[in-house]
Formats: sequence, C-alpha cells, structure tokens
Amino acid sequence: MKNVRLVLGSGGARGMAHIGIIEELEKEGFCIKEVIGSSMGAVVGGIYCAGYLRQFRDWLLTLDKVGVFQLLDFTLSGEGFVKGERVFRTIEKLIGEHQIEQFKVPFTAVAVDVLNQEEVHYKTGSLFKALRASIAIPTLFTPAYEEGRQLVDGGVLNPLPVNLVTREPGDWVVAVNLNGNPPCPPAPTVFAETANQEKAAYLKMLSAWWEQSPAQVPPKKVAHLGLFDLLTKSLDMMQDKMADLMIHLHQPELVITIPRETCGIFEFYRAEELIDKGRQAFWEAYTAQQQSAG
Repeated sequence: MKNVRLVLGSGGARGMAHIGIIEELEKEGFCIKEVIGSSMGAVVGGIYCAGYLRQFRDWLLTLDKVGVFQLLDFTLSGEGFVKGERVFRTIEKLIGEHQIEQFKVPFTAVAVDVLNQEEVHYKTGSLFKALRASIAIPTLFTPAYEEGRQLVDGGVLNPLPVNLVTREPGDWVVAVNLNGNPPCPPAPTVFAETANQEKAAYLKMLSAWWEQSPAQVPPKKVAHLGLFDLLTKSLDMMQDKMADLMIHLHQPELVITIPRETCGIFEFYRAEELIDKGRQAFWEAYTAQQQSAG
C-alpha cells in the first residue's frame, strides 16, 4: 500500500473533480496520510478528512441550476457580491461542525491575510471557519474576518500548496492542479478526393484573399474586458504561473491536471460530469506515470 500526501488546488466548481480523484486513489489501495487544500481544494479535502465525502458528493449530485443560485446569498457590500454564509450553513447541517485537530488524517487549509500580505495555514480550530476564509475569492465573496485579520482565498498566494507537504521517505506527493491549460486543438486539415479538387480549393482561397486587399479589409475590433472579467483574467494568469512554479520547484510524484476551461466557477450543477472528469484525469496521469517509471 502506497502512502500519499495529497495537495488539492483551487478552482471553483472544478474542485468537484477532487472527489473523483480521492475515490480512485482509495479504490487503488492508496493510503492518504495528509491533505492540504486551497479554496475549493480545502473544502473537498476538509470534508474528506472529516469523514463525510460520500454525503457531500451525494448532496452535490442533487443540485441543479436553480439549487446553486439559491445557495448564493448576494449582498450589496463593497467587499464582494456573495456572503457565502448560506452554502456553509447548508453543508454544516449536512455534516455537522468539526475541529480540524480531531481529524485522523492531518489537514491544512490555506487562506491569505490581505493586510499583512501572508498566508494563513489552518491546522486546528473550526473546519467551517477555515473553509470560509479559504474560499473568499476577492471581489466575488466577501472576506472573512478573524482576530483583526481580513482573510481571502488561499489561491491568491498559493493555489497549489505543494510546499506545505510533510515529506516522508517512500511517500508519494500527489498534486491536483485545477488551473491547467487546455489541450492543443488539432491542426486543421483540408480533405480532397482528387488533386484537381485540391487545386480548385487552393485557387478559390487565393482569390478570396486577393479580393480582401489591405484597402478593403475592415479594421479589427479590439476586445475590451469589463472590470470583473479583467480582474478574473488577471487572477487566473497569476494562479496559473504560481501553480506551475510550485510543481517545478517541489516535483510531486504525481500531478493530475484539470483544464481551467472545464467549467465555470459556479457550475456545481455539473457535479456528476466533473467528478467523472476527476476519475478520468487520475487514470490518465497515473497510467502515464507508471509507463514512464517502468
């Protein structure tokens, strides 16, 4: 039985893929000895360590678009659009309150203290306080406040906290990166039944290009992102680079990647599809790792 130190990255609804990955790890006989999570990775990891992953998964599978919308407690606060209290009250009713230090599997949730510009690592105390702080995406969720600190999403500074793992000889570090780049699209190919058809197609394309001379081509419109999209895109780019850096510096034994474009941040109604995506991603990464090792 191989021991695993599991690192679960940030990524909104893509984090449901973590569930499928954990289930496949356990089916294959891996023993999870530690879990470290940021943002949605902290939510799934914390609930797993509390022993309620199956109940959480079953609840997610009941959600539709209306159900997800009803969980969002919108606010006019200048600090964010969503308070985030309603969803955690719902989850707390489902699994109860828990103290992190009582977990059999050591767990760490990562948040960020904005005022002091430093990470906050929850290893003890209330699970739900830790999770609420870890998922507070700036401008989207209102920050959490604790002991004079203004706390936001752990992904702001550490979307894939591989550096926090307690390494032991022989253990595997398994990192799940939810901010992967999309696979490259296949190169376009022109199919023709005969050489004459290929020639005709080429001449037609050349003629069209000639007609669109520089004097005739209308100027291209430059896309402008709105305030929220601009902020989100900027945060995405930073998280991509930070996750890549963590992988490069700390070399996990297994890296499982979910592309960022897999789903939107609030598409929790796609739970079944995303959990299956996690299972598929695990097997792709694990099979490739075994082949390269053997």
